Amino acid sequence: MKFAKTIRFDKSDLNIFPLASEEGELAVVGTFNFYNLKQQDLNGKIKQAFSNGFMGCNTFGYSTFVSLVNISKKELQQLKIDLGKYLVDNFGAPTKEMAEKAATEEINFMLDLCKNHEIGSLLSLTRTWEDEGIKEKFRNLPKADSCAEQKIWTFVDES
Repeated sequence: MKFAKTIRFDKSDLNIFPLASEEGELAVVGTFNFYNLKQQDLNGKIKQAFSNGFMGCNTFGYSTFVSLVNISKKELQQLKIDLGKYLVDNFGAPTKEMAEKAATEEINFMLDLCKNHEIGSLLSLTRTWEDEGIKEKFRNLPKADSCAEQKIWTFVDES
């Protein structure tokens, strides 16, 4: 099944987020990280994470882009456990079961977001603070066919 992994094209994520994810982490949207903030709390690196960050699920840091990959049911099950533990440890979820239920909802949202896009394509995210609450907008950047088979070297027979 299709899911998102963090990807880094340059070192900018290391400088703009409070904590950058490592490349290749399974990722969720992670908007729940901002539930307790007020609009006036959004400044600096926190604002950047709020505005454009997907949450990697190993470091729980942020990434500007995610790439779509195939993952196994086993990886998905481990993600549910890891994200559930994060919710217990950092958000005070009252039980492991409740935390894993919330983690499953977050994972299912990402699965739904990825399902209609091609493996290898990229997703970006924009969050804004509206009168009704937080609004999310996603953008799909299709895998460039021209780059998939691009040749950068040519071998010439000199005989």
